Amino acid sequence: MIELKGIFAASLSILKNDLSLDIDNTIKHAENVIDMGCHGVVFFGSTGQSQLISLSEKIQLINQLPNSKYKDKFIIGTGLNSLADNINLIKISKSMNFNTFLIMPPAYYKYDDSDVINFYSKIIEEVNDCKIILYNFEKLSGYKFSPECIETLVEKFPDQIVGVKDSSYNLFETLKINNFSIFPGSESKLLKGLELGCDGIITATTNITGTLAREVYDGFKNNSDLSSNKKLCDVRGCFEKYNLISGLHTVMSEKNQIFENLLPPLKLLDSSQKNEILTSLGNLEFEIANLKAA
Repeated sequence: MIELKGIFAASLSILKNDLSLDIDNTIKHAENVIDMGCHGVVFFGSTGQSQLISLSEKIQLINQLPNSKYKDKFIIGTGLNSLADNINLIKISKSMNFNTFLIMPPAYYKYDDSDVINFYSKIIEEVNDCKIILYNFEKLSGYKFSPECIETLVEKFPDQIVGVKDSSYNLFETLKINNFSIFPGSESKLLKGLELGCDGIITATTNITGTLAREVYDGFKNNSDLSSNKKLCDVRGCFEKYNLISGLHTVMSEKNQIFENLLPPLKLLDSSQKNEILTSLGNLEFEIANLKAA
């Protein structure tokens, strides 16, 4: 079972020219990210265009994941509004021996803590033997987890609710729960989070900053050099000026054109934005690693 500590990437999904999911290269990219230093990856998080990719394509990819040498380092993001589809995708993943899931509450509808507790309770009632990382991202779901909601969920399901990805940043500084993993959603929060007792990060930009982020993580754990942290935060800052998915695909397509395709309404940065971000990264002397996916 995957250890929920360290540097995790919300891995990109790679699309063919007809905008269908390129399963082989999506897996190869995730493996490459782990080779760069990440402890693991999440498939079908928001960065992986999860809400835009069909359920059938997700199932096809999950069926291929057991063939990867890094299968023990994979987390599955369900990325679905439908309760039934969430449950079915978890069951399919479990049949492939994947047991850890990143799950965001449904988007669009307005609801409160009691409704969120009911949502996760229904999942766990159907699939008791699973590990769930809560995904706290109000910008996408319209809901922000309260500490009280998480504490209730953990008390109710201590064996299943095992962590949170905090991309709203209202939890990682103050939430303290034994045997519960907390992951801020930005490299700029990595060092502070570690100092406060967090377990690492799960972020979009570790698709390219994995090596730097791992240096900071290892430096903190070994009480050694943390000089990479400023550059890590500066690189993250370059991407935060734009849509992260658009920025990542734009920059990475400079190395390999397979990253050019995005599902509408997402799109690459325009030429002006592209020049800006590439210039900013160049000024930081940040070089994107060679991308093995082909």
